[in-house]
Amino acid sequence: MNRRYIFSLIGLFTLTPYTVAAQPSVQYQAADAPVANISTHLPGMPPIMDQGTWFHGIFNELEGRYSPKGTNFRWDGEGWYGSDYNKFWIKSEGTLEKGRLSDGQQDFLYSRAVSSYWNLQGGVRVDLDDGPTRTWAAFGVQGLALYQFEFQATGYVSNKGRFASRLEGSYDFLLTNRLILQPQVELNLYTKADPARQVGAGLSDIDTGLRLRYEISRKFAPYIAVTYSGYLTQAHRFARQQGEQTGTTRFTFGVRSWF
Repeated sequence: MNRRYIFSLIGLFTLTPYTVAAQPSVQYQAADAPVANISTHLPGMPPIMDQGTWFHGIFNELEGRYSPKGTNFRWDGEGWYGSDYNKFWIKSEGTLEKGRLSDGQQDFLYSRAVSSYWNLQGGVRVDLDDGPTRTWAAFGVQGLALYQFEFQATGYVSNKGRFASRLEGSYDFLLTNRLILQPQVELNLYTKADPARQVGAGLSDIDTGLRLRYEISRKFAPYIAVTYSGYLTQAHRFARQQGEQTGTTRFTFGVRSWF
């Protein structure tokens, strides 16, 4: 190999530009960045809109309460119409005994959702039964507390300067998917006594029960229970002076239903 040929080869390798294969460009994107044209529903299934309006009603208590001292019938139900965020409520409860209606409370409320599980409520309550009628402005909260504990706390102001509050709570223990044990309690408190309605200042009365229901369907569930309703503190004295029962434990059977 002569010298000219060797120099030609060296020049070929040194003067020829080195070509790098083109690399595909990589674009990095945050995991929570919006994605264009994302699918919002499955094919053949309409999307679920939270702007829809609905009607829902439920009787939590529709029951007869038996005791040797006297049997009565009690109901406690509520219904609402509205969307996920805004609802109009009607709540009703009362006790019928010996042809006399007592503890009749009717609430007409507007609620606004403030979180996934809690609603603020405001409106009017009317005590409408055999006793003197009372009207209250109402405000409160209702929702699911920790561990799916149903809770309501409502404050009331009457046109006569009285203040009251009602606390309610219940919890469902699923013994099986259909057999459910439910403890429940309701407490009423007042700032001023109202003897005509057997209401005492302070903690006035309690209604509580332990119900065992079987859900034949989710919308229909008969139950048996042990319930107690009675007056406390000052109201206990009013009831005794008027010859009324101050507190009774009853064997109870009823139906829980919703639609």
